[in-house]
Amino acid sequence: MPVEMHRKSCDVFVAGGGAAGVPCALAAARTGASVILCHDRPVLGGNASSEVRMHIVGANGVGQSERGEELATEAREGGIIEEIRLDNAVLNPQRSPSVFDLILYDKCRSEPNLELMLNTAVVGAELEGNKITTALAECPSTETSFRINADVFIDCTGDGRLGMEAGASFMEGREGINDFGESLAVAESDSKRLGSTILIQARKHGHPMPFRAPDWARRFSSEDLQLRLYATPGDESPTHEYGYWWAEWGGTLDTIRDNETIRDELLSITLGIWDHIKNGAGAVRFQAENWALEWIGFLPGKRESRRFIGQHIMTEGDILNSRPFHDRIAYGGWSLDLHPPEGVDAPELEPCEQHVVPFLYDIPLRSCVSRDLDNLMFAGRNISATHVAFSSTRVMATCAVIGQGVGTAAAIATQNEKYPCDISRDDDLLKRIQSRLLEDDCFLIGLSTTEQMRVIDSASITSSSEQLNGSCENIRSSQTRSVHGNRGCSPGRCEAGSHRWMSDPLSGLPAWLQLDWEDPVEFNKMCIVFDTGLYRHLTLSHHDGYTSAMHWGSPQPETVKDYSVEVRTGGLWTEVLKIENNYQRMNRHQWDARIRGDAFRLTIYRTNGLDHARVVSLRLFD
Repeated sequence: MPVEMHRKSCDVFVAGGGAAGVPCALAAARTGASVILCHDRPVLGGNASSEVRMHIVGANGVGQSERGEELATEAREGGIIEEIRLDNAVLNPQRSPSVFDLILYDKCRSEPNLELMLNTAVVGAELEGNKITTALAECPSTETSFRINADVFIDCTGDGRLGMEAGASFMEGREGINDFGESLAVAESDSKRLGSTILIQARKHGHPMPFRAPDWARRFSSEDLQLRLYATPGDESPTHEYGYWWAEWGGTLDTIRDNETIRDELLSITLGIWDHIKNGAGAVRFQAENWALEWIGFLPGKRESRRFIGQHIMTEGDILNSRPFHDRIAYGGWSLDLHPPEGVDAPELEPCEQHVVPFLYDIPLRSCVSRDLDNLMFAGRNISATHVAFSSTRVMATCAVIGQGVGTAAAIATQNEKYPCDISRDDDLLKRIQSRLLEDDCFLIGLSTTEQMRVIDSASITSSSEQLNGSCENIRSSQTRSVHGNRGCSPGRCEAGSHRWMSDPLSGLPAWLQLDWEDPVEFNKMCIVFDTGLYRHLTLSHHDGYTSAMHWGSPQPETVKDYSVEVRTGGLWTEVLKIENNYQRMNRHQWDARIRGDAFRLTIYRTNGLDHARVVSLRLFD
């Protein structure tokens, strides 16, 4: 029977449903665009999915590169990735990788403007001039092909399959020191890149569990692994339940064309490492007699392949100097994290060299827009960056906030009949995009907007109580986090302070916050941002030690749990909203009819653990 051909159309087409693609598609859909998300695997999440199981890390770093201090340096990413993390912490206390797949699937399937196509790979593209008109995709499991038309095409595939098919320029390998003047670059450019890793999970039993490695597994000595076994850039204790990020290989090959070869060798390497732990010389020191493999990946966690050439190429200097960009749509902060391309074949080299990034840094929209094609954008590890700069921007939480920025930009561009190639030159359009990102609790360094503040600015604000560094006036701040502390934002790019109202613990709860106006105001939409402890780590990890430093399996203790909203009209107070059991940071509420009143009161009845109320931001929209 011949393959069936189907035609589809949408405003925004997103290829790739990993850590960048899911927030990208959700952001575009929530901003009002019709979206098709096409993903070549059966589950969403990419390297964070149950198929690979790498934990999502980002600007808060780890180990010597870690940044985070309460009410001083809050680096954890906000927006959609924070929503996902908070859902996962509460809905997945058992830390199941498959439940995480389900959380991502549910978010995409429940979004009315988004059509999700799993097991469907992009295989081609058609153009008219400098514009992509059609993406060609195939779903082998249903023997179906698709022709998908869109206004904007976004490549979140990691490998850059869509952009490559469309003929967009890209880079591979490592640039030389003279190409971009980068001190951390290699002397001469080459085709080498970061390698890939297959992860494993093990479980401890109440009795000895033997392991016999297959004949094709590698054999390792203690000398082979002297710089790697339990080597981490963080403070993780020796463990067996999850490993090993450093079991890396394939960076001297083509990580796309040679991926099957890389997979086979990584299985040999990973099983060889486990054999060394279980049966090798000195195995007794690993105390692994009662441990047995629970799971082993068959899909390599890929770090690097193609990087597109955009309207701007990010470099080491952009990151280390925290260069301000007028078209910023996201931020990063992970170290410049360079690995030897040979991986475990270079036992004399450290598995990674992490060069601390001194401050959070901007990611410009121009690094996410093709220099060749008017309507091609990209988000994730394939953005326009040198090999050195990419070593920081590639981590998944950073990819996620880039994805949300790109998806938002794509939706607003289509609504204004603009192409992505023109956005950075259109100040009004760029302002709309950045304003929407701020409204959606994304953090853009040093950027504020007055559009969201009109109703709040005209009010007088009082509260039942407040702390010295938590005045109720702080809800007027357009900076929704504290980033003035160690390795937060660079001097002059942020304002010091807690940037939230905090009630006095001695006064107890309930606590209230009230806005009064001389003349009545009208609104029909409200956004409240609560504290969720952005200075801490929060990510699904199968490493017990890493997870022990988090609040996992429950809401974050700072977060407001129960609250109500009342409005005063003609001297009478009316309750217009009551919420119980909240655990999210961003709470958006909309009413069918406009609400009119001369006073507004938010009452906090309970938190999820803290002894006082914290409100980071309150916005009313007229």
